[in-house]
Amino acid sequence: MMEYKGYKAQIDFDSDAGIFVGQVINTRDGITFSGRSVDELTTAFHRAVEDYLELSSDMGGNVERPYSGKLSVRVNPMLHRAIATCAQREGKTIGAWVADRLGEAAGVVRCSRTNCTRA
Repeated sequence: MMEYKGYKAQIDFDSDAGIFVGQVINTRDGITFSGRSVDELTTAFHRAVEDYLELSSDMGGNVERPYSGKLSVRVNPMLHRAIATCAQREGKTIGAWVADRLGEAAGVVRCSRTNCTRA
């Protein structure tokens, strides 16, 4: 995992091509990059983010800011109690329980703090 200016990238290795490939994961816009070494990959990542920011600025400033991973939701106190009960029954924190339920609803499974995979 790499981070630059709030943009987080997942890194994989393409063994057929012999290169590292990266994709920014906390924005809907497709920002990708690659490199043969860690230094080259880091430089390519920074350049890709800078190019994205510059291009977005040139197109009227419609840059999509990266998702932070924090979500604040207000609910009815009765629902809050029910959620807390469910979370406790499963041995989870309220935040972990809610994240699991939201992931199920969105068709996303196996999430960590930095990466999710689709069902």
